[in-house]
Amino acid sequence: MTSNESQRFRYSEAPVWDWQRAYYEQKGLQAWTENQVPQYITSNPMIATAYAEMIFGFLQDLSNKGKISETVTILELGAGVGRLAHQVLLKLIELKEFAGIPLPPFRYVMTDLVAENVLGWQEHPSMQSFIQQGIVDFARFDAVADTELNLVVAGTVIQPGDLKQPLLLIANYFFDSIPQELIYIGDGEIYECDLLVQSPDRRLDLEPAEMLKNMTLSYEYRQAPEYSADNYPYQELITLYKEELEDSHILFPAIGLSCLERLNKLSQSGYVLITADKGDHRLDNWKFAEPPEFVLHGSFSLTANYHAIQYVLEQQGAHTRFTTHHYKDLNVGCMLMVEEPISYVNTRLAYHRFVERFGPDDFFSMKQWVDSRIESMELKHILPFWRLGGYDAEFLIHSATHISSLLPDASDEEMLDIQSGIHTMWSSYYVMEQQGGLAFLAGQLLYEMYMYEDAKRFLEISLVADPSNHNPAVLYDLAVCCYELELEEETLSYTHKVLALEPDHEEAAALLQSFELI
Repeated sequence: MTSNESQRFRYSEAPVWDWQRAYYEQKGLQAWTENQVPQYITSNPMIATAYAEMIFGFLQDLSNKGKISETVTILELGAGVGRLAHQVLLKLIELKEFAGIPLPPFRYVMTDLVAENVLGWQEHPSMQSFIQQGIVDFARFDAVADTELNLVVAGTVIQPGDLKQPLLLIANYFFDSIPQELIYIGDGEIYECDLLVQSPDRRLDLEPAEMLKNMTLSYEYRQAPEYSADNYPYQELITLYKEELEDSHILFPAIGLSCLERLNKLSQSGYVLITADKGDHRLDNWKFAEPPEFVLHGSFSLTANYHAIQYVLEQQGAHTRFTTHHYKDLNVGCMLMVEEPISYVNTRLAYHRFVERFGPDDFFSMKQWVDSRIESMELKHILPFWRLGGYDAEFLIHSATHISSLLPDASDEEMLDIQSGIHTMWSSYYVMEQQGGLAFLAGQLLYEMYMYEDAKRFLEISLVADPSNHNPAVLYDLAVCCYELELEEETLSYTHKVLALEPDHEEAAALLQSFELI
């Protein structure tokens, strides 16, 4: 195909989905660590807390029903870099230990289409303790076709009907990134919108991300009577769309719904779906909808049709929840496809407390506002917000310079809270490429608060993680920490390293001279 040619495809079968798949296979976990694919909004401590609370409520509900002996499988679809899974597990274990009540055992299964990502999670240092406890496993899963789960750690296969407990599904930024159909409602008729794709000259040998960036798309419409046929599985929903919508383009999640049906068959007791995405569940938001926009970030994403998913599941007997208020960036839903879903009181209460009342989308909006005004805030404002966000590492990275400027006037209580927050943050930090930078920032703040033992620990971590931190300033700070801790040999070692890099470093020379005078 040359750059002047285009081909017509059914929307879900267009090459854009192949390029998307090729992008993730090529990049692996670097798709997230290189800050191309968005991850913070759906993997920060606030959303992990909300999910852990709903999962904990679900485990309580099963316990109250006497279903305590069989293991509950928590299955994350498209687990990405693994950051969300790590934080959910930490918070879930914390809740379980704090409550001290009988609960069914659980295992968290992380899945992805890309086999390299599965291997990356298995080898990740932050996952090792969970692997040893037997509470995490991994599986490659293709949402388009797979009907079973091959668990890497356990070495077993979960096939239809194997699970006795309801399956708990987590789908973050999942439904917006898997193939969808595009239909058009006009004059009471249903049309399929085929995609005309004009891609760059293949002789240019472009990377998948470049193929997506340089593609040109247009649409052609054809009547699709099969959607209105009596045997079409979602015929009632299509009838509703024909009655209520006009001049509207609808992304239809046929593959997403098929995926849920296949996963439902794994369990004898149904499933609970916790999901978050940029996606609308209100029918009004699909009225007069323009053709969808491909949002590019290395790969691409669309808008999830939560209305279709909610409608179909409710027709099948599910109880579904989305917030009564409108979302801004992230729509969080909880759908209980189980027998007597209303009886899952603790699950529903957790959604009410941690999503409906104040949830991840609300927090993200507040964080954007705080980030833009951090320079005007005092510690009495910064510390509560950091605590509200679960001592998020990204917030400390963003605010460290300003916090440092406020330390000369900080009270002892505020400095102790900063110290405690740093330890809490680090204990739940999912190791990524910026580990050295985060440890350095923590070490610098602790050094400026004269907390030399802690400062020494974090500054040394930064040296190991990031060779660029082997500079005179960091080495001198470590020399001072060791001096204050009366660690003579280490003081001399770091001081000599400073002078080797910068012979004219006056403070290091003075520190060395003080030892020579003893």
